[in-house]
Amino acid sequence: MVTIFDIKVFGEPKNLTLKNTLSTLIEQCKNLKEIKIIHTHILKSPILHTRDQYYLFTRLLYFCSFSNYASFNYANNVFHMIKYPELRVYNIMIRSYGCIEGGDDSNCCYKALMLYKQMLNKGIVPNNLTFPFLVKGCSRLQYGGTVGEVIHAHVLKFGFLNDVFVGNSLISLFMNFGLSKNARKVFDEMFVRDVVSWNSMVVGYLRNGEVEMALNLFRKMNGRNIITWNSIITGLVQAGHAKESLEIFHEMQFLSGDDVVKPDKITIASVLSACALLGSIDHGKWVHAYLRKNDIECDVVIGTALVNMYGKCGDVQQAIEIFNDMPEKDASAWTAMISVFALHGFGKKAFDCFLEMEKAGVKPNHVTFVGLLSACSHSGLVEQGRCCFDVMKRVYSIEPQIYHYACMVDILSRARLFDEALFLIRSMPMKPDVYVWGALLGGCQMHGNIKLGEKVAHYLIDLEPHNHAFYINLCDIYVKAGKYDAAKRIRNSMKERGIETKIPGCSIIEINGVVQEFSVGEIPMKELPLVLDRLRNEMKI
Repeated sequence: MVTIFDIKVFGEPKNLTLKNTLSTLIEQCKNLKEIKIIHTHILKSPILHTRDQYYLFTRLLYFCSFSNYASFNYANNVFHMIKYPELRVYNIMIRSYGCIEGGDDSNCCYKALMLYKQMLNKGIVPNNLTFPFLVKGCSRLQYGGTVGEVIHAHVLKFGFLNDVFVGNSLISLFMNFGLSKNARKVFDEMFVRDVVSWNSMVVGYLRNGEVEMALNLFRKMNGRNIITWNSIITGLVQAGHAKESLEIFHEMQFLSGDDVVKPDKITIASVLSACALLGSIDHGKWVHAYLRKNDIECDVVIGTALVNMYGKCGDVQQAIEIFNDMPEKDASAWTAMISVFALHGFGKKAFDCFLEMEKAGVKPNHVTFVGLLSACSHSGLVEQGRCCFDVMKRVYSIEPQIYHYACMVDILSRARLFDEALFLIRSMPMKPDVYVWGALLGGCQMHGNIKLGEKVAHYLIDLEPHNHAFYINLCDIYVKAGKYDAAKRIRNSMKERGIETKIPGCSIIEINGVVQEFSVGEIPMKELPLVLDRLRNEMKI
C-alpha cells in the first residue's frame, strides 16, 4: 500500500498525480487516524489545485459517510469545512442521513430534509440521485406520507418522474404509509416502469388489504419474473386468501414460451403455507412430490414448511418423519414441531421435543414458548405452564409479550384458578387486550363463574360493542346459571344495537385435489349433492 510518507519522500510518481494517489489512499484507509492524516495533507498541500482539492474532499466525504472504517460525525465535520458545496456533496450527505439506522432515526431524516431545503435556498437544483435517498429517509418519519406528498410535487416540478428509480421510491414510500391512491397516481404518471414498479404496487396493495386491486394489476403485467409470482402468492397467503394463492400457483404451472417461470424455494414454502391454512393435504402431497421430482433441495425452510403443513392437515406421523429426516434444524423447525404437538393435544411430546431442542444447543424464541404454552393449555398442564413462563424470563431472557400472557391466563382459567389469573393480569407491564380478557371470559364460561364472567363480559362489550362473541359468551353464562331473563336482556340489547347474532357457517372440502368452499345461504356446488348422496348410501350399508 502507498502511504503518505512515500509521497513525501519520493514526490509524485511519474505516472500518478498527487490527486490520484490521495484518492487511492482514501479508499485504502483502515481507521479514522489514517483518514485524518490524508485530510491534513489535502488541506496543507501547496501543489493541489482548488478543483482537485474539492474533488478529494468529496471522495473523503463519501468514504467517511459509508465506510465501515470511518465516522459519520467526521463526515459531518468535513462537510461543514467545504465553503461552497455543490450538488454532489449535498447528495452524499442526504444519502448518508437517509441510510443511518439506529439511534434517533427521525432526527437524521429531518436533517436530510433541512439539507435539501438549504440546497434549494442556495439555488442548487436537485437531480435524479437526490430524491430516492430523501424519500428513503421519510419512510422512518411519523408523518412521512405527508412529507412524501411534498417531495412528489418537487419531483414533478423538476421533471424527474421519468426516472424509474425516483418513481419506484415514491411508490414504496406511499404504500408503506397505506396511501395506495397516491402510489397509484405516481405509477400512472411514470413514463417508464420496470418490473420493480409493478412488483411494488402489487405487494403494496396486498399489504394494505386491497387484494382485488393487486390481482387486477397482476393480470395486466407483462414480463412477470419469479419475484412477481412469489410476491402475489406469498401476499395472498399472508392476507388470508390461501385458496386464491393456490389458484395462482396452478396458473404458474401452465406458463409457456418466454413466460415460463420455475417455482423456487420461496414459492414452495408459500404454497405449503396455503395448503396448511386450507387443510388441503392432497395439494400438500402434490407439492411434496413436486419437490422430489424437480430435485429442489429440502433445506430447513422447506422442511419446516412441510412439517407445518402435514401437522395442520392432521398427519402428525408424516410431520414427525420429515422433521426427523431434516439434516439441520433451526429454532423455526423445532418450534414448528412443538406447535404441531400442541395443536393435537400432545402436551408431553411437545415438552419432550423442547428438551431435545435444548440438548441440540438451539436457543428457543418467543414463538417457541407460544407453542409450549398452547400445549399446556390444550393438555391441562398447569404446573408445566407456570414453569415454562418462568423459564422463558429467567433462563432465556425473553420478556413475555401480550400473547404469552393470554396463553397463561387461558391455562389458569381452564383450571379454575381465577384468582391467580386475575393477579397475573394485574401484574402485566402492558395493558391487557381483548385476547387476554377473552381467555379469562372463556374460563368463566367453561366453569360457570357468573360473578367474574359478568364483569369481564361487560368490560369487553364496552371495549368492542359490536363484537357479537362477547354477547354470546355472556348469554351462555346466564343460561347455564338459569338466569334466562338476563340472557333475554342481552339478546334484546344485541337487537337494539343491530348486532348480528348469526354468522353464516363456512366449510371447505377437497374433492379430487380441488378445494371447494361453501357457506350457509349459498347455492351449493354441483358436486355437493353427489357427495351427500354417496355418504347417505354408505351410512345405510
